[in-house]
Amino acid sequence: MKISGCCAVVLSGWLTASVAVLGAQEVQAAQKPHTITLSVRALDEYVGQYRDEMEPDVLSSVYREGDKLYVEGERSPRYELRAESVDHFFAHELRVVFARDAAGKVSGLTSTFGERGEPGVERKEGRVSLVGTRLNHFREYTRSEAMIPMRDGVKLHVVILRPAGSETSGETLPFLMQRTPYGTSWVSSAAVNGSKPELAASGYVFVFGDIRGRYESEGKFVMNRAIVAHATKNDVDETTDTRDTIDWLLKNVPKNNGKVGVLGVSYPGFLAMSAGIDAHPAVKAISPQAPMTNVWMGDDFFHNGAFRETYGFDYVQQLEAQKTDARVESKEDTFDFFLRNVNFAGAADAAKMESLPTAKVFLTQPAYTKFWQDMAVEKHLTKAEVPTLEVGGWWDQEDMWGTQAEYAALKPHDLQNEVFMVLGPWNHGGWGPTTRHLGALDFGAATGDQYRKAIESPFFEKYLKGRAGFDLTGVASFRTGVNKWERYEAWPPKQGFKETKLFLTTDGGLGRTAPAAGGKAAVSYSADPANPVPYRNRPIQSTYADGSKWRTWLVEDQRFVSGRKDLANFSSPVLEKDVTVTGDVVADLFASTTGTDGDFVVKLIDVYPDDAPAPMAGYQLMIVDEIFRGRYQKSFETPDAITPGKVTEYKWSLHGADHTFLKGHRMMVEVQSSWFPLYDRNPQTFVPNIMTAPAGAYRGQTVTIYGSEKYPSHLEFSVPDGD
Repeated sequence: MKISGCCAVVLSGWLTASVAVLGAQEVQAAQKPHTITLSVRALDEYVGQYRDEMEPDVLSSVYREGDKLYVEGERSPRYELRAESVDHFFAHELRVVFARDAAGKVSGLTSTFGERGEPGVERKEGRVSLVGTRLNHFREYTRSEAMIPMRDGVKLHVVILRPAGSETSGETLPFLMQRTPYGTSWVSSAAVNGSKPELAASGYVFVFGDIRGRYESEGKFVMNRAIVAHATKNDVDETTDTRDTIDWLLKNVPKNNGKVGVLGVSYPGFLAMSAGIDAHPAVKAISPQAPMTNVWMGDDFFHNGAFRETYGFDYVQQLEAQKTDARVESKEDTFDFFLRNVNFAGAADAAKMESLPTAKVFLTQPAYTKFWQDMAVEKHLTKAEVPTLEVGGWWDQEDMWGTQAEYAALKPHDLQNEVFMVLGPWNHGGWGPTTRHLGALDFGAATGDQYRKAIESPFFEKYLKGRAGFDLTGVASFRTGVNKWERYEAWPPKQGFKETKLFLTTDGGLGRTAPAAGGKAAVSYSADPANPVPYRNRPIQSTYADGSKWRTWLVEDQRFVSGRKDLANFSSPVLEKDVTVTGDVVADLFASTTGTDGDFVVKLIDVYPDDAPAPMAGYQLMIVDEIFRGRYQKSFETPDAITPGKVTEYKWSLHGADHTFLKGHRMMVEVQSSWFPLYDRNPQTFVPNIMTAPAGAYRGQTVTIYGSEKYPSHLEFSVPDGD
């Protein structure tokens, strides 16, 4: 399922969803194997702190209280370790085996989570301290539920967590709310402490709500429900449901301070932004994180008119085929499945999903019709009503567009300087776990922890509790390549930067100098829909299937396709100095095709030197990338055929970047005409509706990318002054 912000249970240490959901009493009541008693002196041999072998920022602390041994992490609960034998301990489904060095001293541990006798997830840690201390600052929360009536009579389900004892103390607390389509059964004290330890330790009344028609809530679910005019009580949308929920909470939950914060990732990010539109007076801060904003223009379902076939196929079934969100699973390589079924209509028929509401619209309204325009959020962001913290990742495989689009829409109206943005080296929701990695990449620090501790928690503390500590004045950006945080007054930054161009040259190169007179076409290639370019290594599993590489495909090594003959590569010489690209990267492509339609994919790639340390030797890392469907060159609302052989200019954003191409690396631009099956195949002959294109319409065509004085294909971006 899509990561759901602060409701996501973070896999930190051995904390897993099933452990997090268990309460302390359930853990204690679980059946336990035979135990032995060890002396206090023997227990003290295990006391210490242990650092995870793969994730060095994850620490576990083993310590003794009286004659009992405990283990905990900063984001994992405290569990009593009971000895089965010397060096072998258990805590419910957790197994811990301590290792010893040649001298017989305890040197590390291996932990495994799973049913007794079954293989689990193993993690190895080395001992880093002989002192075991408390690492987590968990605060116990009590759980309650309610059904809240909306203005039209529909009741919505919420789970409320509040710090134990706060009802009878003098403490008044703000609400921190997340509304979600993904269910709330997981919500527990351990889960909120594990996923948001900083906020949980401070103390909030956490509210998690099922939106209309999902899980325990009444009513009809509508995907990304459009905002409507509120003339009658039956004119409901996510803004009204948010207001009605807050009204009830303020009146019915005791000891609240009258302030509400709202946050969420992905679909809950869309819902968080809805809380800032026609905002309730009690809403004092929102944080839309990777928000679904415009699902046709650049988020989940379409990018510049190209249909995200596998994602639309899987996600619509997940949310609209049942009231829960059961994953779509397939044992078949989805590349083969979608190729065999020709078009989306064929795939939908095979899955018997044609009657699902959003699938119907896919099939009948592939252009940017009023339906999709009405769903778009950014057009409603005409004033900055509440302090807003937008959060996004450079390699977000689902909703990269929304974060930057919402910021761009809100910032011109930011009269109080209370619209902020954080962009980091993450995939979708990747700022949640404690990790310094994304796929093969190592950023040298747990950047998500840095963000949560230095920005997210202080943001809500300032606006909901009036506390000092939030010092962001504009945008925080993690510059990849050199792996350091930068701060700018706005995005894209202007001060200290200048605009430049990177030209595709006639010999397949890249340069900052515009083509000279007399230049010829840079390159031609044959694009065959029968043999499309895969977007990730095969086999390609269903989006969220077990073992799927979906979450990290944007950082996959592109060498698996860069040698193909049906695409064009343009490469710079080995860089003699660092080159930093900051801000929005725009592709300005002059191209022709022998067909009457076609797709254009442009990728800006960092090519590592062959002698780089493993696993990065020769690695081809995508920095920015995006697709454009040729039929929408004139208008997204009205598709039009391409004139065969005519040189046409296609210009579109590849999104923002803040990346340094290091000395010794090369810059590469790759251009191709398919990215399958993430995007459906373009037949390359114009048909009214690609969703139902007949098999005979799919024909191979020759695509030519130009790099002449008259047709200077290039990328536009900003570099620091003096570069």
